Amino acid sequence: MSHRNKTHRPMAEINVVPYIDVMLVLLVIFMITAPLLTQGVTVDLPQAAAEPLKDEAKRPLVVSVDAKGDYFVTYDDDRSKAVDEAALLHHAAAIIKLNPGIPVMVRGDRHVDYGRVIKVMTILQAAGAPSVGLITEPLETP
Repeated sequence: MSHRNKTHRPMAEINVVPYIDVMLVLLVIFMITAPLLTQGVTVDLPQAAAEPLKDEAKRPLVVSVDAKGDYFVTYDDDRSKAVDEAALLHHAAAIIKLNPGIPVMVRGDRHVDYGRVIKVMTILQAAGAPSVGLITEPLETP
């Protein structure tokens, strides 16, 4: 009779171990793929001892000049768009007109001709930028 009293009831607990395994696999996948999703222009920035800018409410308009001297515009969605001089003037003027007081920055590769960076700065001033800043890397301390 004691054998009949030991009936097996269905287990009412949820086994969460497989869910944890799936979550860890997804975490590893996202950690590996997230850096690959960012798009940008490879620019070897010069180093300078300069103070970083204060956080501003407006995102800056960034114009990059890569080592080949090509121009790229990055604004608002972190995607860079290759442009020529005429398109740079058009895009920059439209962005500056819609966002008065927007910070305008130039990222120039350290190996690009100095004249290309100056050309970008003059185009941006012609587009209506009151001032143009330069983006640099901080100095490496040994």
